[in-house]
This record gives sequence, structure tokens and C-alpha cells, in this order.
Amino acid sequence: MTGTTLAPVLVLGADGGIGRGVVQAVLARRRAVIAVARQADALADLQASAPRGLLTVVTGSVSDDREGAVLAERLRALDRPLGGMVACLCGHAGPGRLLDQPADALRRRLDEDLLPHLAAARQLLPLLSERGHNRTYVLIGGPGDERPWAGYGHRSVGAAALRMMARVLHDEARRQDVRVHLLSVSRPVCIDPRQASQHPDWPSARAVGQRALALIDRDCRSSPLPAVVHFAEPALAAALPPEGLTSSSLEVVESTPPAGDALAATGADATSRTDVDVEPGPPGTSFQTRPADGGVTPGAPAPSTPTTDPDARASRLLTEGCQQAARRLLRGLLPTCASPSSPDKDLPS
Repeated sequence: MTGTTLAPVLVLGADGGIGRGVVQAVLARRRAVIAVARQADALADLQASAPRGLLTVVTGSVSDDREGAVLAERLRALDRPLGGMVACLCGHAGPGRLLDQPADALRRRLDEDLLPHLAAARQLLPLLSERGHNRTYVLIGGPGDERPWAGYGHRSVGAAALRMMARVLHDEARRQDVRVHLLSVSRPVCIDPRQASQHPDWPSARAVGQRALALIDRDCRSSPLPAVVHFAEPALAAALPPEGLTSSSLEVVESTPPAGDALAATGADATSRTDVDVEPGPPGTSFQTRPADGGVTPGAPAPSTPTTDPDARASRLLTEGCQQAARRLLRGLLPTCASPSSPDKDLPS
């Protein structure tokens, strides 16, 4: 069966950084896409660069139930079954501590980062269940959903709430024969390919799209996946089945990382404890981050020459994970030995 015979994939927030990557990943498989975004001009740009006949654009929003219902009617008017949905929804935000901002700031974050996902699920999940069964709805999650992201407390609260919402929807949507998963990406996503060499450990937007498509096309007869599926480290791509993903240097494996990845995952959490600047993007973009001094993010693994040897990559990640674990241990021990007046800046970074 060729990709063009499969039902199209609906992408919400298709004009954002990750949304564009998802669209590109699906189109690369010669699979039809229905792209949804608020801005008609952004959709026109997407359509101009897409293969003829594979991309359908729909202007719409899921900011609340009313707009979500309007979008649902527009999609029904297309009279096309859907093979799956990917929600790439995220608002604008800069860095800042929770204690330094009014309560309205957190309310805005939830209004932009969390509630649109609920409106989308309420209004659009029925579209997946109306035709066929075992369709998949994928939410894209970012850093901070498990551990606080230093300097981005509001993001962390919203990401954690989205993680729990995904678990609830995963259980409730079973009655509609729809599989709901949160694709949890613990690192910032590299939107600009030109910055890939500066952040080799950050997944590309297209790699995130490939992983989302793999979840959608996964055989429903295989063992069930949990509500939250982690985006794995590149070095573990060898565990991916041959028929999984096809063309990315940043491929992934399913579900919870294996036991050998415990320390590698520690290294992946370094971003959650690093102060970075956010470059605001359009609605639906990912966390586009950069260090304040323009260099590589402090605490992130230093750029290295890519290698195709999985064992070498795994060894490097294990070393980085041990270093991160040692730093955390020192942070926990030294404050108890230091005098009360000792400044935090004297602690190891």
C-alpha cells in the first residue's frame, strides 16, 4: 500500500516551528496532509512548497470550544476520513520566574498552552471515531513536564498539566476507539536547520514529525503504548524496527527508554535546569531557545562530530549522564557544608 492511499493526517498549528516539521515529515512519505492554522498567508506559503495534490489547507482555530466547533464543521465539509491528528499548539512566552509574575501570567499560559488542547480534543476527536477505528491523536509536549525548567516555571506548570490531560484523554477516548498519546520531547526543538551543528543533541522539528507519524501508523494489534511516549535519544535509534522511520539522523524508539538509558536520560534533563532565552514564535511553535551569550546552551553537551556508531554514541551519552548526576549530587551536598552566607554562584554549575 502506497502512502497516497492512506487517509490524510490532520496537523493543528501547522504554521508553527514544530507544525511545519510535522507537515514536512508526512509529505516526505507521500502522505496527504490537512494543515490547520489561523493565518491564511502562512498556509499559502506551506501550500506553495508542497507537492501538488498532497496538501489541503484550512483556516481555523481551537482556542476555545466555539472556534473548535466551527473548525470541526469545516473539516466535515471536506468529506474526507482522517488517518490521525497531530496537535502542535503553543503560545508565546518569554523567560521568568513564577514568583516574579502576577497570577494572570500563569492564567495566560494555561489559556494558550493547555486549554486549546482540551477544546481540540472535545471538538475533533469525534471526527476520528466517525470513520474507522483505532485512529491516533498525538499531542506534542515540551520540556518541563516532569521536572521544573529553570527560569520557565510557567512553562513547566503548563507542560505538567498537559501531561496529565493526555493521560486522562488516553483513558476516556478508548470508548471512542481513539488512541491518545503525548509525545514528550524533553529537550528544546531545533527549528532552524542552520543551528543544528550548535545543538547536535536537540531533535529537529522534522524528526518530531517523523516520530508522531510513527505513532499514527503503528499497528493497533501490537502491544499497547502508555499515554505518554518519550522521544528517545539519537544513540538508541538502533532499537527502532526497520520499518519504523526512514530518513533522519535523529530517529527515535518507542515508549519508555530501556534500562540502559537511565543515565542518558539524566543528561537529557540538563536543559530543564538551564537558564535560556526564548525566541518567541507564532502560535503552534516549539520552544525556540538560545543562550544569552549566543553560544551553546550552558549545561548542554558540547557539540561533537556525529558518528554512525551506536555504541560510541551510547558511551558518550552515558558519560554525560554521569557528569550530570555528579553535579546534582554536589549541589545537594555542598549547601549543607557551606556557611549560610555562601553565595549560590560559588556552587559548581
